[in-house]
Amino acid sequence: MAEQLLYWHWWVAGLGLLILEAFMPGAIFLWMGISAFAVGLLAWLMPMDWQVQALLFGVLSIVSFFLYRRFKPAPVSDRPTLNRRGESYVGRVFTLHEPIVNGVGKLHVDDSQWRITGRDAPAGSQVRVVAIDGTTLQVEQTH
Repeated sequence: MAEQLLYWHWWVAGLGLLILEAFMPGAIFLWMGISAFAVGLLAWLMPMDWQVQALLFGVLSIVSFFLYRRFKPAPVSDRPTLNRRGESYVGRVFTLHEPIVNGVGKLHVDDSQWRITGRDAPAGSQVRVVAIDGTTLQVEQTH
């Protein structure tokens, strides 16, 4: 059976892999499907042994997947910090409800409480978030 591997077998396999990609997204089966179509095209243009076809399919699948991973476009969003809430607070000014003592304090922002670091400041002070380190907001007092 494998000795009779024809170009249209690759096209059917490519179609099957693309259908599989529709049900299991992740862009893995996509590149395997495209590779199968490419091997089918090459097998149609210049017939070759099934071993060469299988090797070509494997190489094309791996190379195309890693090229995609390397050069895929970054997602474009009008809210790039949507799922990184702490980063969305950088630059904002807040009023302290509790003082910063020994460089550490708490800040209530919307519906959450954040650990903050910065120079000691009394409750009621205005602070600006300048950076985030993990789950800790770094603040500086505004004047």
